[in-house]
Amino acid sequence: MDLRDNNSAKIRLSDGRYLAYKERGVPKEKSNYRIIFVHGFDGRKERDFLAPQEMMNKMGIYIVQYDRAGYGESDPNPKRSLRSEASDIEELADHLQLGSKFYIICSSMGCYPTWSCIKHIPNRLAGVAFVVPIVNYQWPSLPHNLTKDDQRKKNYWWMTMTAKYVPKLLQWWAIRKTSSTNDPKTTYFTSKDLEIIKNIPGFQGFSPVKYHLNSQLSQCFLYYFLYMSKLSFTL
Repeated sequence: MDLRDNNSAKIRLSDGRYLAYKERGVPKEKSNYRIIFVHGFDGRKERDFLAPQEMMNKMGIYIVQYDRAGYGESDPNPKRSLRSEASDIEELADHLQLGSKFYIICSSMGCYPTWSCIKHIPNRLAGVAFVVPIVNYQWPSLPHNLTKDDQRKKNYWWMTMTAKYVPKLLQWWAIRKTSSTNDPKTTYFTSKDLEIIKNIPGFQGFSPVKYHLNSQLSQCFLYYFLYMSKLSFTL
């Protein structure tokens, strides 16, 4: 069942929650590619996927962008798990009649639900594209020259180990109200990156804005690093 609220379409999931989404591109009946986009940590259905309409028309792309549980207009999921993230995506695809197989494009922290899809519903995936994906620095197949100068490596290692051995500590750190400032540094971006990023609607990544995570977003944060501590896929 689809509902309209605040100009957004919503579906009702099997557990009673509502998931908000928006559709872009060509009509799905005429599409060559049916894609679900999974947003990142501070994303939402209105952001991130910047493909121009002309390109989508030319290639026959139909894309669905949705608010993950607890984001935007979607209901929170108090029982969130890695499996539930994949189930939300599968139910969305079924409600919208995307067919037996569909594509997924994911960005940043939106990649961990996609890893879950690869594990739990691989038969539904026609293809997957990871944009700035989560990685495990312990992967033996990850080239050393790609990570040796990564300034975030030690921080990610600390958070991954904390998620594995002391998960409640990491969740506390994620929702703390002290020192909860967005990092305005642009160290990791090229001039072209900055040009593109600053044109993203609603982007505040370079503003020293205070933010406090609610329980749903802190769960995402925790699952992100907990999953990385256990991920055994070989790239």
